[in-house]
Amino acid sequence: MNNPSDMFSDQYSERLFSVIQMLQRSALMNMGAIPDYEGMIHFNLGEAKAAIDAIEAVQSKTTGNLSSMEDTLLKGTLSELRMIFVKAPEQQKLIEAEMARQEELKKTYTDPSSAPTEVIHSDNSQEEE
Repeated sequence: MNNPSDMFSDQYSERLFSVIQMLQRSALMNMGAIPDYEGMIHFNLGEAKAAIDAIEAVQSKTTGNLSSMEDTLLKGTLSELRMIFVKAPEQQKLIEAEMARQEELKKTYTDPSSAPTEVIHSDNSQEEE
């Protein structure tokens, strides 16, 4: 396997893409696409957008100064982040719904008297006295 530093033309390109990777990770964490260091999922689309906008600013200011591979890598990173950003609100709803479902399920074990119940068998016949 190639050394990742061999991908870049010099140490400055390597450092630049290290910064881009940090911004990418921040955007992905704030869109709920990857967990944080404690394994938690977060949604802060304002922070995600700020990270994406910062990468876009880097792209704008480096136009003409990157190798074709670096330019392709930067464009691909931005494209991927933008697609995830568009889908993030729906992903947030799905994750929040699942978290709520799991909380309800926990009640079954921690507080059975207030937990949701389900009727398994209902006898609708009435006995005559």
